[in-house]
Amino acid sequence: MLDFIYYPVSFILWCWHKVFGFVFGPDNAIAWILGIVFLTFTVRGILFKPFVKQVRSMKKMQDFAPEVKKLQKKYANDRQKQATEMRKLQQEHGVNPLGSCLPMLLQIPVFIGLNWVLRNFQEGRPDNYFFDAAEVDSYVNAKLFGINIGDAINHFGFAGQSDEWNWEVAPLAIPLMIIAAIATHLTARHSVARQNPASASQQTAMMNKLTLYIFPFGVLIFGAFFPIGLLIYWLANNGWTLGQQRLVYGRIDREEEQKKLEEKEKRDNLAPKPGQKPKAGQKPNKPQPGQKPATQNKQASDEASDSAESGSEGDPGKVSAQSSTGNTNGSGTSQKNGTSQKSGSSAKSGNSAKGGAWAKNGGNKQRPAGQGKKSKGGKRR
Repeated sequence: MLDFIYYPVSFILWCWHKVFGFVFGPDNAIAWILGIVFLTFTVRGILFKPFVKQVRSMKKMQDFAPEVKKLQKKYANDRQKQATEMRKLQQEHGVNPLGSCLPMLLQIPVFIGLNWVLRNFQEGRPDNYFFDAAEVDSYVNAKLFGINIGDAINHFGFAGQSDEWNWEVAPLAIPLMIIAAIATHLTARHSVARQNPASASQQTAMMNKLTLYIFPFGVLIFGAFFPIGLLIYWLANNGWTLGQQRLVYGRIDREEEQKKLEEKEKRDNLAPKPGQKPKAGQKPNKPQPGQKPATQNKQASDEASDSAESGSEGDPGKVSAQSSTGNTNGSGTSQKNGTSQKSGSSAKSGNSAKGGAWAKNGGNKQRPAGQGKKSKGGKRR
């Protein structure tokens, strides 16, 4: 029924047994144990990329967990609308919830297939999928510390196997069960430590308890019904997972740190630094054509203001030509209310009028043109 699983699993195990059997001998238990270990590594190597995608997907889901909580609170009474909005949010962030479960789901058929293949190594069988009769006998007679690697403390009524308690297997099986349970706990603990507390929920807390305590305890209980070869697979699988997590999590942490440094450097380059001095050889910004530098504009404004103040307070002979309300023409006449008057000397545009003499008209003194009017600075002269 599940031959599409059993044949690939047995073929990978057959290949690795041929490799290590060439080195250690085909009947050596070490060749079979290393074959099982590298069968595990082969399957996990195939699932490496899906595992990386799983970790990145879980990281994204933790990042937008606050938004998920807002949706759950907003649509607490409308489950359908809540599910619709959740799908939209996941699509916006490029997250597939099923993708995070894929590596774990794919390992289940491998475990089932290996369990079946290892239990089918029975004395007198003509073959076992890719293994012929001689290879079946080789596995049945392979012993580690005097214990057959195909035996279990209890085979639990498996077809063709005795369901009696084989306590002579316990000295090898129990240490393997304990180490496998510890490896399962450490793997789960390392994964839980990566979770964002802001994304914690009741479902998350329940799953954490299952992976941290229930699964390792299950290995201790049900490991008594696993053959030695399957316990080795479980131990190798958890050892690979722990090392893979450290490698992938470390890489993702470095990528995020590098991204933060690049963003900070970009912000620092855009923001002006207080008290920053021009670098050696750096040229000042050139003004646009027809535009005066800001310092010259400020200096001209200050000079005009000073000139206006001195002309109104102590020296009426010096008045800025720019303070006149009329336009000063080239002949030195200032227009005021439509009447032209001559000053003591001709005024040129942009310069203060010279002469400063009071013009006499019938023995009466008259102020120079522009006196008493508002200057551009807003002061009375």
